[in-house]
Amino acid sequence: MDEYTPKERLARALRGEAVDRMPAISVTQTGTVEQMEACGAFWPEANNDAQKMATLAEAGHTVIGLEAVRVPFDITAEAEFFGCEIKDGTKEQQPSVVGHVVSSTEDIEKLKDYDISQGRIGVVCEAIKILAEKYGEELPIMGSMLGPFSLAQHMNGDDWFMAIMTDEEFGFALMELTTQFNIEYAKKMVENGADTMVIIDPTASAMLIGDEFYQKFVVPAHKKIVDAMHELNVATVLHICGDTTPSLGLMESSGVDAISVDQNVDVATALSKADKAVIVGNLDPVSALWKMSPEEIKDVSQGILEAGVGLLGPGCGIVSKTPNANLQAMVEMVKGHKY
Repeated sequence: MDEYTPKERLARALRGEAVDRMPAISVTQTGTVEQMEACGAFWPEANNDAQKMATLAEAGHTVIGLEAVRVPFDITAEAEFFGCEIKDGTKEQQPSVVGHVVSSTEDIEKLKDYDISQGRIGVVCEAIKILAEKYGEELPIMGSMLGPFSLAQHMNGDDWFMAIMTDEEFGFALMELTTQFNIEYAKKMVENGADTMVIIDPTASAMLIGDEFYQKFVVPAHKKIVDAMHELNVATVLHICGDTTPSLGLMESSGVDAISVDQNVDVATALSKADKAVIVGNLDPVSALWKMSPEEIKDVSQGILEAGVGLLGPGCGIVSKTPNANLQAMVEMVKGHKY
C-alpha cells in the first residue's frame, strides 16, 4: 500500500525528501490524440475552452496513469495575450506564433496595462480551478507557462537575440515586462489551485546566448519567479530545450527545485552538475515514446532510472501521436521504482 498520496509524494520528492517510490508525472505537455479520443476533448478546442482543457488534462491521469494533472498543452497563450499573431493548431498540431508586437521601448510601454483574467490566460486559470476542485486534495495540480525570455523572443521576433547584445536598455525593459507578467500569471494559477509551477523557457539557453547573457538576462528573471512561488510554498520546475549540460549550474542558481533535461543530456553527468535541484527527464519523446514499442520503452526507462534520475519523464513535450500504451509503459516503470 502506498505510504503517501500523489500530492504528498511529489512535494516530498521535489524537496529532496524520502518517499516510498518515484512519482509518476510529466512536467511537459501531456495531450495526445488517443487521450482525446478516450475523453472526448480535442485540440484545438481543448486549448481554448476551460472545461475541455481540464477534461484532456484529466485523461493524463485517468487514461495514462500519471499522478498529476497539468495544463496547458501549448506555449503560445502568453504571446497571444500580448497581441502576437497565432497560427491555429489542429487535432494533431499545437498552435504557433507567427507575428510579433514589440520593436521599441514605446511598444513595451503600451503593453503594461493588462488584465490577467483575459484571453487564453484566463482559460488556463479557469481549467486549473476546475481540476483543483476535483483533484486538489489528492493529486498535484501543475501549472505551466512560457518563461520570460522566450516570451520576450515571441514578442520581439528573431531580432531579440541581437537586441540583448546591442541594446541592453530595450532588452531589460522587455524582460521586466515579461517577468512581471509571469509572476502575476503564476500567482493567479496558484490562487486557482496550482501547487507546482513549470517554467518552459526553450530559447533561454546558454548554448544560444552564452553564459554572460544568460547570467545577465535569464537568471535574475527566473529567480524573481521562483522566489514569488516559494513565498507561496509552490515548487518550481525549469525546462530549457537542447543540451543544457554546461549551464545546469547557472540554471540552478535561480533557486528552482527541479530542472527538466531533454534527451540530449546525459543524466549521470547532469546529476554531477546540479547541487540540490532534482533532475527530471529524459525519455526521447520522438525516437522512444512515439516510435518504440512498450517493451523497448521499459528498457530505455530502466537505463535512465539506473543513471539516478530524480523523476523519470519525457525529455520534452509528448508528441500528439504517441500511443497510450507507450506512455503507460513509462508510468509502469516509474511506479515500480524505489529510490
